[in-house]
Amino acid sequence: MKPELIFVYNADSGVFNTLADLAHKIFSPQTYACNLCALTYSNTGMRQDWKKFIQALDFPVSFLHRDELLQQYGIDSVTLPAIFALDGETPQVWLNAAQLNACSTLSELKDLIHLTLTRSEPVPPGSY
Repeated sequence: MKPELIFVYNADSGVFNTLADLAHKIFSPQTYACNLCALTYSNTGMRQDWKKFIQALDFPVSFLHRDELLQQYGIDSVTLPAIFALDGETPQVWLNAAQLNACSTLSELKDLIHLTLTRSEPVPPGSY
């Protein structure tokens, strides 16, 4: 069985937090703290290109916010955003914040994910 990929945003869940994040992305995008969200969401929702990419992955996928990661798995010591692999009870970092933050376009993010999926070990930061 393939591990589940858990995409974790560097943001908290909830309507208020979503609205605050949206305002931050609109008025000060250069200081927005979640590159995963910035690349995969527009001001109106999930980008269609990203949605198709996720649906085409041959892995189970889920999405969590920072507070949900803490609630579900007790993890709060990992710099976010990050992508975890869950193959058992405890998620392990699969792509870390430095790797995700190095992506400046959605295409780069998708390429990084594809490259990492084809390797037996995670890609070291900055090597893609």
